[in-house]
Amino acid sequence: MAKDPAKRVAELSAELEEHLYRYHVLAAPTISDQAFDRLLQELQALEKAHPDLKLPDSPTSRVGGEPTSAFPTVPHVRPMLSLDNSYSREDLEAFDRRVREGLADEEYSYVFELKIDGVALSLIYENSRLVRAVTRGDGIQGDEITANARTIPTIPLRLRQPGISCEVRGEVYMENAAFAALNIQREKDGEPLFANPRNSTAGSLKLQNPNLVATRNLRYFAYWTHRDDDGAQCHSERLDALREWGLVVNPATERCATVGEVFALYDRYAATREELPYEIDGVVVKIDRLDQQERLGNTAKSPRSAMAYKFPAYQARTALLDIHLQIGRTGAVTPVAILEPVPLAGSTISRASLHNEDEIRRKDIRIGDTVLIEKGGDIIPKVVDVDVKKRPKDAAQYQFPDQCPSCQGPLTRDAAEVKIRCENPSCPAQLRRRLEHFAARNAMDIDGLGPAVVEQLIASELVQDLGDLYDLELERVSALERMGKKSAENLLAGLERSKQQPFNRVLFALGIRHVGGTVASILAREFGSLAALQEASIEALEETPEIGPTIAQSLHISLAAPEIQPVLDKLVAAGLQFEMAAVAVSAVESYFSGKTVVITGTLANYSRDEAAALVERLGGKTTSSVSKKTDLLVAGDKAGSKLGKAQDLGIEIFDEAAFAARVQEAGAA
Repeated sequence: MAKDPAKRVAELSAELEEHLYRYHVLAAPTISDQAFDRLLQELQALEKAHPDLKLPDSPTSRVGGEPTSAFPTVPHVRPMLSLDNSYSREDLEAFDRRVREGLADEEYSYVFELKIDGVALSLIYENSRLVRAVTRGDGIQGDEITANARTIPTIPLRLRQPGISCEVRGEVYMENAAFAALNIQREKDGEPLFANPRNSTAGSLKLQNPNLVATRNLRYFAYWTHRDDDGAQCHSERLDALREWGLVVNPATERCATVGEVFALYDRYAATREELPYEIDGVVVKIDRLDQQERLGNTAKSPRSAMAYKFPAYQARTALLDIHLQIGRTGAVTPVAILEPVPLAGSTISRASLHNEDEIRRKDIRIGDTVLIEKGGDIIPKVVDVDVKKRPKDAAQYQFPDQCPSCQGPLTRDAAEVKIRCENPSCPAQLRRRLEHFAARNAMDIDGLGPAVVEQLIASELVQDLGDLYDLELERVSALERMGKKSAENLLAGLERSKQQPFNRVLFALGIRHVGGTVASILAREFGSLAALQEASIEALEETPEIGPTIAQSLHISLAAPEIQPVLDKLVAAGLQFEMAAVAVSAVESYFSGKTVVITGTLANYSRDEAAALVERLGGKTTSSVSKKTDLLVAGDKAGSKLGKAQDLGIEIFDEAAFAARVQEAGAA
């Protein structure tokens, strides 16, 4: 007699979750991969035949789901602070001394953890079920990527203990073997390679198709949890609880009674980190007792009870085979060292930055030299030294060419900079970079317009400037190599969605020299439209807060250049947003309502533009100068003279933590 489908679904779900726990948490599997797959396939078949029986946290939901068109931004339950970094024993000893003084010589101990080089992710569980997963974002708010997080096998969809509501924080990462396999496949597919496992992890989490995320073999280490009234007195107790709930905590986690024990563990992992299956860029030390953590408190951006102790950059020696010139979107020419491939920090390095002509001359770098290259974290490898003793006798000083390697136009040196530039606006290399910049996530965010597609669009002469993107036709795009109809449809859909990007993003996407994202937002807010910017004099631009003469002159010249007007005409005709939409002001009364606010210094979790947008959304007004009319100064690090003036005038002053608290209070984070 056949089993009742509902009972069999429940049995299979429980059995599969137990096997996942034994495999990923205990590292002690009890069945083969083939046997596991057979159970999973049986459950999938039952759920397909009886859709009403599928549980919300079914193991089959890990294999993916429907693509999403966007990731909503949601506030964190509590800010996700960053850690202060130390790079020497003296730094960590100073941290230990501050802890001792802050705790008035009480006894204390540390928890030692490896610093995984991944992407921070917050998990929210309600009644033991995973209900939300949010990226760190700016620390105050992040992107909700729950569907993608559900595909990660080391993230439990249901905790092993019932009735638990909590937040869990941890790091999503990709093991080195999975990263290598991914890049091998991307090379076969003609796609650009990821720079490192962290880069590939971040890119994977932002994919809009969970089915594709499920193929990326991501993993998750939990390192923190908060649960009201859990009775825990120590951080180490909460780590034990995480393990009991079914989450994976890094097995290298240990308690240390003294900073000397921390140093011993640091030295051990610094010497053996390349043997680990994943990348680490240092260690983290945290005060164990929770009440001591609370008493030590936080700065505006970091807890005083924890610190990251970073490893030194990786270095290797290799031969410099050649020097190539890379042309940027503004015509800037950057020399790149072509190296004899050498393993370094878990990847094979064959290129490194040489920065500029002056740097080559200062270090006397020559083709054929044996060079020392360095790589730290996400930083592009760079040449830091030359072994002159191994220099070939015929090695000659490198001479910059007079012509652009892409268009053969003349190269000129900017009198105000060390950069050499190609001034030809039709240079194919510049167009390639402009298109990539235009399509970037923080610009027009055009899905499907990656470097490989850009290359094909230029080579086929379908696109000769930015405006041509919006005249692309399905038939001609789908005829490109490795595109196909579906990929072409996705690209055209991405272009159509990009038409809704606000004016500040469009202005930034144009790639005007010296106009970054923050500057574009300031200009868009102050002038309101492209037409107003084109009509503005250099003097009017310079009068804009935070816009100096260099930016003003670059913007004025660029927007008046004859070659840009046809491009702008095409973009306007395509329906891009060249006027700033009115700011939607909250109808709810907030602390900022009616106040004039100045934001100064460096904020850890916001750009100034983001902070200003929050103030304006909550009914306030932002200006750049402090006066008697100023109601509030938000002061970040290195606030400078504005802070002194505000103090003299008796103006209320917030640090970043106070500002974030008021924003959270208003529900706008």
